[in-house]
Amino acid sequence: MTDRRGEDIAAAVRTARRRYDSGATRPTTWRIAQLDALARLLRTNGDHIEQALWQDLRKNPTEARLTETAVVLADIAYTRRRLRRWARPRRVGLPIVLRPATARLVPEPLGVVLIIAPWNYPVQLLFAPMVGAIGAGNAVVLKPSELTPTVSAVLADLVPRYLDKDAVQVVQGGVAETTELLEQRFDHIFYTGNGRVGRVVLHAAAEHLTPVTLELGGKSPAWFDDDAHLDQVARRIAWGKFLNAGQTCVAPDYVMTTPDRVGPLTRAITRAVTDMFGADPIASPDYGRIVNAQHHARLTSYLEGADVAHGGQADPATRYLAPTLVHLPLPSPGAVGESPLLTEEIFGPILPIVPMTTPEAAIDYINAHDKPLALYVFSASRATRARFIERTSSGGVGIDVPLLQAGVEALPFGGVGASGMGSYHGRYSFETFSHRKPVVRRLHALDTLGFAMPPFTAAKRRIAARSAGVTAEPR
Repeated sequence: MTDRRGEDIAAAVRTARRRYDSGATRPTTWRIAQLDALARLLRTNGDHIEQALWQDLRKNPTEARLTETAVVLADIAYTRRRLRRWARPRRVGLPIVLRPATARLVPEPLGVVLIIAPWNYPVQLLFAPMVGAIGAGNAVVLKPSELTPTVSAVLADLVPRYLDKDAVQVVQGGVAETTELLEQRFDHIFYTGNGRVGRVVLHAAAEHLTPVTLELGGKSPAWFDDDAHLDQVARRIAWGKFLNAGQTCVAPDYVMTTPDRVGPLTRAITRAVTDMFGADPIASPDYGRIVNAQHHARLTSYLEGADVAHGGQADPATRYLAPTLVHLPLPSPGAVGESPLLTEEIFGPILPIVPMTTPEAAIDYINAHDKPLALYVFSASRATRARFIERTSSGGVGIDVPLLQAGVEALPFGGVGASGMGSYHGRYSFETFSHRKPVVRRLHALDTLGFAMPPFTAAKRRIAARSAGVTAEPR
Protein backbone atom coordinates (compact mmCIF):
# COMPACT_ATOMS: atom_id res chain seq x y z
CA MET A 1 0.00 0.00 0.00
CA THR A 2 1.46 3.37 -1.00
CA ASP A 3 1.46 6.40 1.26
CA ARG A 4 -1.44 8.77 0.78
CA ARG A 5 -0.64 12.43 0.22
CA GLY A 6 -2.78 15.53 -0.26
CA GLU A 7 -6.00 14.69 -2.03
CA ASP A 8 -5.65 10.98 -1.26
CA ILE A 9 -5.69 11.70 2.48
CA ALA A 10 -8.71 13.99 2.15
CA ALA A 11 -10.41 11.30 0.05
CA ALA A 12 -9.77 8.68 2.75
CA VAL A 13 -11.41 10.88 5.36
CA ARG A 14 -14.35 11.61 3.03
CA THR A 15 -14.84 7.88 2.42
CA ALA A 16 -14.94 7.20 6.17
CA ARG A 17 -17.41 10.05 6.67
CA ARG A 18 -19.71 8.86 3.89
CA ARG A 19 -19.75 5.42 5.47
CA TYR A 20 -20.55 6.89 8.86
CA ASP A 21 -23.23 9.21 7.45
CA SER A 22 -24.88 6.24 5.77
CA GLY A 23 -25.72 4.86 9.22
CA ALA A 24 -23.89 1.60 8.56
CA THR A 25 -21.68 1.88 11.67
CA ARG A 26 -24.48 2.44 14.17
CA PRO A 27 -26.10 -1.02 14.59
CA THR A 28 -24.55 -3.08 17.36
CA THR A 29 -24.50 -6.03 14.94
CA TRP A 30 -22.04 -4.11 12.73
CA ARG A 31 -19.91 -3.11 15.70
CA ILE A 32 -19.67 -6.65 17.04
CA ALA A 33 -18.91 -8.00 13.56
CA GLN A 34 -16.02 -5.54 13.26
CA LEU A 35 -14.65 -6.47 16.68
CA ASP A 36 -14.82 -10.14 15.70
CA ALA A 37 -13.02 -9.32 12.46
CA LEU A 38 -10.25 -7.53 14.34
CA ALA A 39 -9.86 -10.55 16.62
CA ARG A 40 -9.56 -12.81 13.55
CA LEU A 41 -6.96 -10.47 12.05
CA LEU A 42 -4.81 -10.75 15.17
CA ARG A 43 -5.21 -14.49 15.66
CA THR A 44 -4.78 -15.49 12.02
CA ASN A 45 -1.77 -13.26 11.39
CA GLY A 46 -0.02 -13.48 14.74
CA ASP A 47 3.20 -14.90 13.31
CA HIS A 48 3.32 -12.26 10.56
CA ILE A 49 2.79 -9.45 13.07
CA GLU A 50 5.40 -10.87 15.45
CA GLN A 51 7.96 -11.05 12.63
CA ALA A 52 7.32 -7.39 11.85
CA LEU A 53 7.76 -6.43 15.51
CA TRP A 54 11.05 -8.36 15.59
CA GLN A 55 12.20 -6.57 12.45
CA ASP A 56 11.45 -3.08 13.79
CA LEU A 57 12.10 -3.45 17.54
CA ARG A 58 13.65 -6.92 17.92
CA LYS A 59 10.72 -7.66 20.19
CA ASN A 60 10.65 -11.27 21.38
CA PRO A 61 7.60 -13.13 19.97
CA THR A 62 6.37 -14.10 23.44
CA GLU A 63 6.73 -10.52 24.64
CA ALA A 64 4.92 -9.39 21.49
CA ARG A 65 1.99 -11.69 22.24
CA LEU A 66 1.78 -10.61 25.88
CA THR A 67 2.13 -6.86 25.36
CA GLU A 68 0.69 -6.32 21.89
CA THR A 69 -1.87 -8.80 20.53
CA ALA A 70 -3.07 -10.38 23.80
CA VAL A 71 -3.85 -6.96 25.28
CA VAL A 72 -6.04 -6.05 22.32
CA LEU A 73 -7.75 -9.46 22.24
CA ALA A 74 -8.58 -9.17 25.94
CA ASP A 75 -10.07 -5.71 25.38
CA ILE A 76 -12.12 -7.02 22.45
CA ALA A 77 -13.50 -9.88 24.55
CA TYR A 78 -14.28 -7.56 27.48
CA THR A 79 -16.01 -5.03 25.23
CA ARG A 80 -17.91 -7.56 23.16
CA ARG A 81 -19.52 -9.17 26.22
CA ARG A 82 -20.79 -5.83 27.52
CA LEU A 83 -21.35 -3.78 24.38
CA ARG A 84 -25.10 -4.22 24.02
CA ARG A 85 -25.62 -3.18 27.62
CA TRP A 86 -23.38 -0.11 27.25
CA ALA A 87 -25.16 0.94 24.05
CA ARG A 88 -28.67 0.78 25.54
CA PRO A 89 -30.37 4.05 26.55
CA ARG A 90 -30.41 4.58 30.31
CA ARG A 91 -33.48 5.89 32.14
CA VAL A 92 -32.93 8.89 34.41
CA GLY A 93 -35.30 9.95 37.18
CA LEU A 94 -36.81 13.44 37.13
CA PRO A 95 -37.96 15.69 40.01
CA ILE A 96 -41.62 15.33 40.89
CA VAL A 97 -42.33 18.93 39.85
CA LEU A 98 -41.44 18.04 36.24
CA ARG A 99 -43.71 15.02 36.01
CA PRO A 100 -45.36 13.49 34.08
CA ALA A 101 -42.19 13.33 32.00
CA THR A 102 -39.46 10.85 31.08
CA ALA A 103 -35.73 11.27 30.56
CA ARG A 104 -33.05 8.99 29.21
CA LEU A 105 -29.43 9.14 28.15
CA VAL A 106 -28.90 7.81 24.63
CA PRO A 107 -25.28 6.89 23.77
CA GLU A 108 -24.45 7.95 20.23
CA PRO A 109 -21.20 7.74 18.24
CA LEU A 110 -19.21 10.90 17.68
CA GLY A 111 -18.62 10.35 13.96
CA VAL A 112 -15.20 9.94 12.35
CA VAL A 113 -12.28 9.37 14.73
CA LEU A 114 -8.57 9.83 14.01
CA ILE A 115 -6.22 7.53 15.96
CA ILE A 116 -2.51 8.39 15.83
CA ALA A 117 -0.37 5.59 17.24
CA PRO A 118 3.21 5.63 18.57
CA TRP A 119 6.07 3.30 17.69
CA ASN A 120 6.85 1.63 21.03
CA TYR A 121 3.77 -0.64 21.06
CA PRO A 122 2.69 -0.11 17.46
CA VAL A 123 0.00 -2.83 17.40
CA GLN A 124 -1.55 -2.46 20.83
CA LEU A 125 -1.65 1.34 20.79
CA LEU A 126 -3.18 1.47 17.32
CA PHE A 127 -5.88 -1.15 17.83
CA ALA A 128 -6.77 -0.76 21.53
CA PRO A 129 -8.29 2.72 21.07
CA MET A 130 -10.01 1.46 17.91
CA VAL A 131 -11.82 -1.21 19.95
CA GLY A 132 -13.61 1.57 21.82
CA ALA A 133 -14.13 3.73 18.73
CA ILE A 134 -15.67 0.88 16.74
CA GLY A 135 -17.61 -0.35 19.76
CA ALA A 136 -19.16 3.09 20.09
CA GLY A 137 -20.21 3.03 16.42
CA ASN A 138 -17.70 5.38 14.82
CA ALA A 139 -15.81 5.29 11.56
CA VAL A 140 -12.04 5.37 12.08
CA VAL A 141 -8.93 6.69 10.35
CA LEU A 142 -5.79 4.93 11.61
CA LYS A 143 -2.33 6.50 11.45
CA PRO A 144 0.36 3.91 12.39
CA SER A 145 3.85 5.11 13.25
CA GLU A 146 6.35 5.62 10.47
CA LEU A 147 9.17 4.75 12.91
CA THR A 148 8.09 1.09 12.79
CA PRO A 149 7.70 0.84 9.00
CA THR A 150 7.49 -2.95 8.80
CA VAL A 151 4.64 -3.10 11.30
CA SER A 152 2.92 -0.15 9.62
CA ALA A 153 3.02 -1.82 6.20
CA VAL A 154 1.75 -5.14 7.57
CA LEU A 155 -1.19 -3.54 9.37
CA ALA A 156 -2.06 -1.35 6.39
CA ASP A 157 -2.22 -4.48 4.27
CA LEU A 158 -4.28 -6.51 6.75
CA VAL A 159 -6.87 -3.98 7.93
CA PRO A 160 -8.82 -3.62 4.65
CA ARG A 161 -8.80 -7.40 4.22
CA TYR A 162 -10.63 -7.99 7.50
CA LEU A 163 -12.47 -4.81 8.46
CA ASP A 164 -15.02 -2.60 6.72
CA LYS A 165 -12.76 -1.06 4.07
CA ASP A 166 -14.76 2.17 3.90
CA ALA A 167 -15.38 2.72 7.61
CA VAL A 168 -11.80 1.92 8.66
CA GLN A 169 -9.10 3.74 6.72
CA VAL A 170 -5.32 3.42 7.17
CA VAL A 171 -3.00 6.30 6.29
CA GLN A 172 0.72 5.60 6.26
CA GLY A 173 3.51 8.15 6.19
CA GLY A 174 5.47 10.55 8.35
CA VAL A 175 5.25 14.15 9.49
CA ALA A 176 3.87 15.45 6.19
CA GLU A 177 1.03 12.92 6.14
CA THR A 178 0.20 13.48 9.80
CA THR A 179 0.14 17.23 9.22
CA GLU A 180 -2.21 16.74 6.28
CA LEU A 181 -4.45 14.51 8.38
CA LEU A 182 -4.64 17.09 11.14
CA GLU A 183 -5.93 19.65 8.66
CA GLN A 184 -9.02 17.49 8.05
CA ARG A 185 -12.16 17.70 10.14
CA PHE A 186 -12.64 14.88 12.62
CA ASP A 187 -15.11 14.36 15.44
CA HIS A 188 -12.45 13.14 17.87
CA ILE A 189 -8.66 12.78 17.77
CA PHE A 190 -6.89 10.18 19.88
CA TYR A 191 -3.10 10.68 20.08
CA THR A 192 -0.53 8.60 21.94
CA GLY A 193 3.00 9.96 22.08
CA ASN A 194 5.06 12.77 23.55
CA GLY A 195 4.01 16.15 24.87
CA ARG A 196 5.71 18.14 22.13
CA VAL A 197 3.66 16.54 19.37
CA GLY A 198 0.64 16.48 21.70
CA ARG A 199 0.68 20.29 21.70
CA VAL A 200 0.75 20.29 17.89
CA VAL A 201 -2.23 17.92 17.80
CA LEU A 202 -4.17 20.02 20.31
CA HIS A 203 -3.46 23.21 18.36
CA ALA A 204 -4.60 21.64 15.08
CA ALA A 205 -7.74 20.23 16.70
CA ALA A 206 -8.69 23.68 17.97
CA GLU A 207 -9.20 24.86 14.39
CA HIS A 208 -12.25 22.57 14.13
CA LEU A 209 -13.13 22.55 17.87
CA THR A 210 -12.39 18.83 17.81
CA PRO A 211 -12.24 17.06 21.19
CA VAL A 212 -8.92 15.33 21.85
CA THR A 213 -7.63 12.50 23.99
CA LEU A 214 -3.89 12.80 24.67
CA GLU A 215 -2.02 9.81 26.07
CA LEU A 216 1.42 11.21 26.86
CA GLY A 217 4.21 10.23 29.23
CA GLY A 218 6.76 12.07 31.32
CA LYS A 219 8.76 11.11 34.38
CA SER A 220 7.18 8.18 36.22
CA PRO A 221 8.88 7.95 39.63
CA ALA A 222 9.21 5.03 42.02
CA TRP A 223 9.89 4.93 45.74
CA PHE A 224 11.54 1.97 47.52
CA ASP A 225 12.01 1.18 51.22
CA ASP A 226 10.81 -2.45 51.50
CA ASP A 227 13.92 -4.25 52.73
CA ALA A 228 12.07 -7.50 53.48
CA HIS A 229 11.18 -7.96 49.79
CA LEU A 230 14.35 -6.49 48.26
CA ASP A 231 15.01 -9.18 45.64
CA GLN A 232 11.37 -9.56 44.63
CA VAL A 233 10.94 -5.80 44.26
CA ALA A 234 14.21 -5.56 42.34
CA ARG A 235 13.03 -8.17 39.86
CA ARG A 236 9.71 -6.38 39.38
CA ILE A 237 11.43 -3.04 38.87
CA ALA A 238 13.86 -4.59 36.37
CA TRP A 239 10.99 -6.21 34.46
CA GLY A 240 8.94 -3.00 34.36
CA LYS A 241 11.89 -0.86 33.35
CA PHE A 242 13.64 -3.06 30.77
CA LEU A 243 10.56 -4.50 29.05
CA ASN A 244 10.73 -3.41 25.38
CA ALA A 245 14.22 -2.05 26.13
CA GLY A 246 12.72 0.59 28.39
CA GLN A 247 10.53 2.04 25.65
CA THR A 248 7.32 1.99 27.66
CA CYS A 249 5.43 5.13 28.69
CA VAL A 250 4.55 3.71 32.14
CA ALA A 251 7.98 2.23 32.87
CA PRO A 252 9.59 3.38 36.12
CA ASP A 253 11.60 6.39 34.97
CA TYR A 254 13.72 6.74 38.11
CA VAL A 255 13.79 5.18 41.58
CA MET A 256 14.12 7.13 44.80
CA THR A 257 15.29 5.50 48.00
CA THR A 258 17.15 6.43 51.15
CA PRO A 259 20.93 6.84 50.80
CA ASP A 260 21.70 3.66 52.77
CA ARG A 261 19.53 1.60 50.41
CA VAL A 262 21.08 2.78 47.12
CA GLY A 263 23.81 0.13 47.19
CA PRO A 264 21.66 -2.88 48.15
CA LEU A 265 18.96 -1.94 45.64
CA THR A 266 21.53 -1.48 42.87
CA ARG A 267 23.05 -4.88 43.53
CA ALA A 268 19.63 -6.55 43.68
CA ILE A 269 18.48 -5.03 40.35
CA THR A 270 21.81 -6.07 38.81
CA ARG A 271 21.16 -9.65 39.90
CA ALA A 272 17.64 -9.48 38.47
CA VAL A 273 18.91 -8.21 35.11
CA THR A 274 21.41 -11.06 34.93
CA ASP A 275 18.72 -13.61 35.82
CA MET A 276 16.41 -12.33 33.06
CA PHE A 277 18.82 -11.49 30.25
CA GLY A 278 22.05 -13.31 31.10
CA ALA A 279 25.54 -11.99 31.76
CA ASP A 280 25.60 -10.29 28.35
CA PRO A 281 22.08 -9.11 27.32
CA ILE A 282 23.23 -8.40 23.76
CA ALA A 283 23.04 -12.17 23.19
CA SER A 284 19.62 -12.58 24.79
CA PRO A 285 16.68 -13.22 22.42
CA ASP A 286 14.44 -11.70 25.10
CA TYR A 287 15.98 -8.22 25.10
CA GLY A 288 14.89 -5.64 22.54
CA ARG A 289 16.60 -2.82 20.66
CA ILE A 290 16.19 0.94 20.43
CA VAL A 291 13.82 1.95 17.66
CA ASN A 292 16.27 4.00 15.57
CA ALA A 293 19.71 5.60 15.48
CA GLN A 294 18.43 9.02 16.60
CA HIS A 295 16.93 7.68 19.81
CA HIS A 296 19.99 5.49 20.40
CA ALA A 297 22.27 8.54 20.15
CA ARG A 298 20.00 10.51 22.49
CA LEU A 299 20.12 7.79 25.11
CA THR A 300 23.85 7.22 24.97
CA SER A 301 24.41 10.98 25.32
CA TYR A 302 22.74 10.79 28.73
CA LEU A 303 25.52 8.48 29.90
CA GLU A 304 28.38 10.87 29.12
CA GLY A 305 30.01 11.66 32.46
CA ALA A 306 27.35 9.72 34.37
CA ASP A 307 28.08 7.47 37.36
CA VAL A 308 27.16 4.17 35.67
CA ALA A 309 26.69 1.49 38.30
CA HIS A 310 25.79 -1.31 35.88
CA GLY A 311 25.58 -1.75 32.11
CA GLY A 312 26.15 1.17 29.77
CA GLN A 313 27.45 -0.92 26.86
CA ALA A 314 26.14 0.26 23.49
CA ASP A 315 26.37 -0.78 19.85
CA PRO A 316 25.08 1.88 17.44
CA ALA A 317 25.21 -0.55 14.50
CA THR A 318 22.55 -2.80 16.05
CA ARG A 319 20.88 -0.07 18.19
CA TYR A 320 21.75 -2.04 21.32
CA LEU A 321 21.92 -0.37 24.70
CA ALA A 322 22.43 -2.60 27.74
CA PRO A 323 20.14 -2.43 30.77
CA THR A 324 21.84 0.38 32.65
CA LEU A 325 21.76 1.62 36.24
CA VAL A 326 22.99 5.12 37.01
CA HIS A 327 23.64 6.71 40.41
CA LEU A 328 22.62 10.35 40.67
CA PRO A 329 23.31 12.78 43.50
CA LEU A 330 20.59 14.17 45.74
CA PRO A 331 18.64 16.46 43.39
CA SER A 332 17.82 20.12 43.82
CA PRO A 333 14.77 20.93 41.66
CA GLY A 334 15.56 23.46 38.99
CA ALA A 335 19.27 23.55 39.80
CA VAL A 336 21.56 24.65 36.99
CA GLY A 337 23.18 21.65 35.38
CA GLU A 338 20.66 19.14 36.72
CA SER A 339 21.08 15.86 34.86
CA PRO A 340 18.83 15.37 31.81
CA LEU A 341 18.11 11.96 33.31
CA LEU A 342 15.99 13.86 35.85
CA THR A 343 14.61 16.56 33.54
CA GLU A 344 13.71 14.62 30.37
CA GLU A 345 11.64 11.52 29.78
CA ILE A 346 14.25 8.76 29.33
CA PHE A 347 12.18 6.29 27.30
CA GLY A 348 14.98 3.76 27.17
CA PRO A 349 16.85 1.19 29.30
CA ILE A 350 18.52 3.64 31.70
CA LEU A 351 17.35 3.59 35.31
CA PRO A 352 18.62 6.35 37.63
CA ILE A 353 18.69 5.52 41.33
CA VAL A 354 18.38 8.71 43.35
CA PRO A 355 19.07 9.10 47.09
CA MET A 356 16.24 10.84 48.95
CA THR A 357 16.34 11.39 52.69
CA THR A 358 12.69 10.57 53.46
CA PRO A 359 9.43 9.67 51.73
CA GLU A 360 8.25 13.22 52.45
CA ALA A 361 11.26 14.61 50.56
CA ALA A 362 10.44 12.32 47.64
CA ILE A 363 6.82 13.49 47.64
CA ASP A 364 7.94 17.12 47.63
CA TYR A 365 10.27 16.40 44.71
CA ILE A 366 7.48 14.71 42.73
CA ASN A 367 5.09 17.59 43.42
CA ALA A 368 7.65 20.13 42.24
CA HIS A 369 7.46 18.65 38.73
CA ASP A 370 4.81 17.80 36.15
CA LYS A 371 2.21 15.24 37.16
CA PRO A 372 3.46 11.81 36.06
CA LEU A 373 1.59 9.19 34.06
CA ALA A 374 2.46 6.53 36.64
CA LEU A 375 3.73 6.42 40.21
CA TYR A 376 5.12 3.32 41.90
CA VAL A 377 5.52 2.72 45.62
CA PHE A 378 7.41 -0.29 46.96
CA SER A 379 7.00 0.00 50.72
CA ALA A 380 6.02 -2.26 53.60
CA SER A 381 4.63 0.76 55.43
CA ARG A 382 0.89 1.30 55.04
CA ALA A 383 1.33 4.91 56.16
CA THR A 384 4.01 5.55 53.50
CA ARG A 385 1.83 4.05 50.77
CA ALA A 386 -1.09 6.18 51.89
CA ARG A 387 1.01 9.37 51.92
CA PHE A 388 2.11 8.87 48.30
CA ILE A 389 -1.45 8.14 47.16
CA GLU A 390 -3.00 11.07 49.03
CA ARG A 391 -0.34 13.75 48.52
CA THR A 392 0.65 13.22 44.88
CA SER A 393 -1.29 13.34 41.63
CA SER A 394 -0.62 10.93 38.76
CA GLY A 395 -2.41 9.09 36.00
CA GLY A 396 -2.28 5.85 37.99
CA VAL A 397 -0.50 4.23 40.92
CA GLY A 398 1.12 0.81 41.24
CA ILE A 399 1.71 -0.49 44.76
CA ASP A 400 4.48 -3.12 44.85
CA VAL A 401 4.18 -3.68 41.09
CA PRO A 402 4.82 -1.69 37.92
CA LEU A 403 2.77 -1.54 34.70
CA LEU A 404 -0.28 -3.54 35.79
CA GLN A 405 -2.48 -0.50 36.39
CA ALA A 406 -2.27 0.15 32.65
CA GLY A 407 -3.39 -3.33 31.59
CA VAL A 408 -6.72 -3.88 33.34
CA GLU A 409 -9.76 -3.50 31.08
CA ALA A 410 -12.00 -2.50 33.99
CA LEU A 411 -9.74 0.45 34.93
CA PRO A 412 -9.32 3.71 33.02
CA PHE A 413 -5.88 4.39 31.60
CA GLY A 414 -4.81 7.97 31.06
CA GLY A 415 -2.74 10.83 32.34
CA VAL A 416 -3.35 14.06 34.21
CA GLY A 417 -1.89 17.48 33.52
CA ALA A 418 1.25 17.23 31.40
CA SER A 419 0.95 13.42 31.21
CA GLY A 420 -2.27 13.58 29.23
CA MET A 421 -6.01 14.20 29.13
CA GLY A 422 -8.85 11.71 28.84
CA SER A 423 -8.77 7.96 29.37
CA TYR A 424 -9.65 4.67 27.73
CA HIS A 425 -9.84 0.85 28.10
CA GLY A 426 -13.05 -1.11 28.41
CA ARG A 427 -16.12 1.00 29.16
CA TYR A 428 -13.96 4.11 29.43
CA SER A 429 -13.06 3.71 25.74
CA PHE A 430 -16.74 3.40 24.84
CA GLU A 431 -17.51 6.58 26.78
CA THR A 432 -14.55 8.45 25.30
CA PHE A 433 -15.84 7.85 21.79
CA SER A 434 -19.53 8.37 22.60
CA HIS A 435 -21.83 11.29 23.32
CA ARG A 436 -24.45 10.60 25.99
CA LYS A 437 -27.39 12.51 24.55
CA PRO A 438 -30.15 13.54 26.99
CA VAL A 439 -33.65 12.93 25.63
CA VAL A 440 -36.59 14.34 27.62
CA ARG A 441 -40.28 13.85 26.88
CA ARG A 442 -43.04 15.83 28.63
CA LEU A 443 -46.44 14.18 28.43
CA HIS A 444 -49.50 16.27 27.46
CA ALA A 445 -51.50 15.03 30.42
CA LEU A 446 -51.59 17.22 33.55
CA ASP A 447 -49.99 20.10 31.72
CA THR A 448 -48.53 22.18 34.53
CA LEU A 449 -46.00 23.95 32.28
CA GLY A 450 -48.41 26.86 32.12
CA PHE A 451 -47.08 27.94 35.52
CA ALA A 452 -43.74 28.69 33.82
CA MET A 453 -45.29 30.67 30.95
CA PRO A 454 -46.36 34.32 30.79
CA PRO A 455 -48.37 36.10 31.85
CA PHE A 456 -46.82 35.92 35.32
CA THR A 457 -49.73 36.43 37.66
CA ALA A 458 -49.48 36.94 41.41
CA ALA A 459 -50.11 33.21 41.97
CA LYS A 460 -47.32 32.29 39.57
CA ARG A 461 -44.97 34.74 41.28
CA ARG A 462 -45.70 33.18 44.66
CA ILE A 463 -45.06 29.67 43.28
CA ALA A 464 -41.78 30.83 41.68
CA ALA A 465 -40.71 32.52 44.91
CA ARG A 466 -41.34 29.39 46.98
CA SER A 467 -39.50 27.17 44.49
CA ALA A 468 -36.49 29.51 44.61
CA GLY A 469 -36.52 29.72 48.39
CA VAL A 470 -37.41 33.42 48.36
CA THR A 471 -39.30 34.53 51.48
CA ALA A 472 -40.65 37.83 50.13
CA GLU A 473 -42.97 37.93 47.15
CA PRO A 474 -41.28 39.60 44.15
CA ARG A 475 -42.89 42.76 42.88
